[in-house]
Amino acid sequence: MKVAVTAASGQLGASIIKALIDAMPTENIVGLARTPERAKDLGVEIRPGDYEKPDDLEQSLQGIDTLLLVSGMDAPDKRIGQHRNVIDAAKRAGVKKIVYTSVQGAEEGTAFSPIIQSNRQTEQDVRESGLDWVIGRNGIYIEPDIEYIENYKKAGVITNCAGDGKCGYTTRGELGFAYARMLTEDKHNGQTYNLHGEALTQTQLTEYLNATYHTHLTYVPLSFEEYQAERIAELGEFLGTVIAGIYQGISEGKVDNPSHFLEAAGREHQSWGDYFADKETEG
Repeated sequence: MKVAVTAASGQLGASIIKALIDAMPTENIVGLARTPERAKDLGVEIRPGDYEKPDDLEQSLQGIDTLLLVSGMDAPDKRIGQHRNVIDAAKRAGVKKIVYTSVQGAEEGTAFSPIIQSNRQTEQDVRESGLDWVIGRNGIYIEPDIEYIENYKKAGVITNCAGDGKCGYTTRGELGFAYARMLTEDKHNGQTYNLHGEALTQTQLTEYLNATYHTHLTYVPLSFEEYQAERIAELGEFLGTVIAGIYQGISEGKVDNPSHFLEAAGREHQSWGDYFADKETEG
């Protein structure tokens, strides 16, 4: 069986490829990337994979049995067509199965909902493709909070609009492990899985960060409007609004869902105690 992974130069795509390397022969793994040279160090064959170039996609998917479609990063109105380009190219190339990386979140009423809606449309397109399929709905990555620790230290606080809401966090490494199984095991076909670990409040996350990095941070909740303005000032209109919308969804309980990680991966998600203990060792 030959497996291809789109967006191979991205962090999630690369994590999935690394997990596949542990699960199957390297020569049976292909990475697709919009800019192939950016993925050349992954140790697998790399082919062109621009979602806007259907003919190139069809050519790159020749000989592929199972395809991992990583959700695109473009604006919601563009994503649906881009994902359809990949699905249609896969069908023309004779791919037998698609696994799609979707996401959890509020389907309406938040600034993140347009992205959730575009993902749900692609989920429907995958289910109706006529191919075997599996859908993973990813939890929220915890890595950005780790990467932001120096900023948190300078501020002395963590601020967002999640309030007391619980968030089903995950890591790219854990997702990679789960998707490698979803790609290579037929028992997952036809399933939609929520993929995350134990749900945490922002106060609990802050406590983990303090214990790991020996900080004295406190969590200070903001209103959605305050947090959106803060994020837009730092990240720009589109990304700032998206980030604020994610935390808006957390405040409404939209990413505190039952997890199917055990079913997808064959083992429990790494505990946050173990994850942060590893981070402390790295430090």
